[in-house]
Amino acid sequence: MDGNELAAQFIGDTRWSGLPDAVQHKVKMCLVDIIAAIVGGVLAPISDIVAAYATEAWRGNEATILLHDRRASAAGAAFANACAANALDCDDGGVYTRGHQGAQVFPTALALSEKLGLGGGAMLAAVVVGYEISHRFGRYWHRYQHPVYQADGSWGSVACAATAANLMGLDIDAIKHALGIAEYHAPNLPMERDLLDPAMVKHGHGWGAMTGIVAAELAERGFTGIPGLFGYQEYQDWVSTLGDEYIMLYGVDFKQYCSCGWGHHALAAVQRLQREHSWEVGDIASIRVEGHHWTAVLHTTHPTTTEEAQFSVKWSVAAYLVDSEIGPSQVLESRLSDPSINALVDKIALVESEELDSLYRPIFEGREGGLGASRVVICLEDDRILDSGLVSDSCRIAASGDEERLEKKFRWLTSFVLGGNRIDGLLEMLWHFDAVQDVHELTSLLRKR
Repeated sequence: MDGNELAAQFIGDTRWSGLPDAVQHKVKMCLVDIIAAIVGGVLAPISDIVAAYATEAWRGNEATILLHDRRASAAGAAFANACAANALDCDDGGVYTRGHQGAQVFPTALALSEKLGLGGGAMLAAVVVGYEISHRFGRYWHRYQHPVYQADGSWGSVACAATAANLMGLDIDAIKHALGIAEYHAPNLPMERDLLDPAMVKHGHGWGAMTGIVAAELAERGFTGIPGLFGYQEYQDWVSTLGDEYIMLYGVDFKQYCSCGWGHHALAAVQRLQREHSWEVGDIASIRVEGHHWTAVLHTTHPTTTEEAQFSVKWSVAAYLVDSEIGPSQVLESRLSDPSINALVDKIALVESEELDSLYRPIFEGREGGLGASRVVICLEDDRILDSGLVSDSCRIAASGDEERLEKKFRWLTSFVLGGNRIDGLLEMLWHFDAVQDVHELTSLLRKR
């Protein structure tokens, strides 16, 4: 059985009742996190734009655009919800992918589950399928003849097709065609260009979700796709573990802050200096932030949009020093003219380090080993020099065992949009989502703010 057959078998056979307890728990953590990201994300301008457009361009009554009281086709709703899920860049990340899975896989699963009248257990099982396919296919995608770093919606198209195929109950041949259609139609997303000049295009999550759904719906009707990368002999070791090894257990973590993850090591370095030394922000003369290439690319000095703020290490470090957090209050446009943050931004130098490039390269290339880290050196007006040394912590919320921090993040992000009683009820539902008989119970709780 080749890799395409193995992948299709896993996609077709996965059911909630057959998943290990640890996987069931982890996917609920993923659900809690991505709902928080979507709720917070509706505050960003992109959410209103895509909600209005999806309603017009992809008319229908199949699925809900969350918190907008609008409906569209399943593909249209998934597109809009995926854009909102990453609007503040506070959604989860995964090993081998160089990006975010949940912001694509979850909107895909929700839209189709709503269209098909399915319950929480079926939806969560399909989300697990999407995560497991994304880790493996993302690794293939970056390895296979893609010299330009492509963003999440590229490999995410195949992961979303897998999610859709599971929910739709496609047979093995149709699943293989769905994967091949999604792979062939996957968008070309030159990620570094957006890192250099951040815009709403970002990671292309909306197109990943839409492409995946369209691919599965076409395959169901007999449309054919190319044989996928899963069938390549050099990748068999990676795909052969499907159903036995669940990479999401150790390979998915959750952001604490609304900013690009490549800047989080610098934030952890600042926190170390705060713990180990006594100093005041007003005493800072200069700050040197050393990082690998992908940290140094996040160079925007004075952002004018929320996307620029999220992709700016200087802004995130300065905002954290002023406010001790980075959330909607720090990255939405209303705050970007703040004189105290901008004055601190002007004191920050961002430097690419060959040493940190070398340490990070195995991770970026999807190989074993490697280390992501940053170093922050703060010079004070009294001539003291505070050096964090290399810091590999990333201010991220880890796997099982960190539920308290995840709930705290959830309450924090959703509080910008929802009232306390609404938050309590929503959180309770998410932790027991497998018991929900119809996902409309969730969409009814996420009506317009």
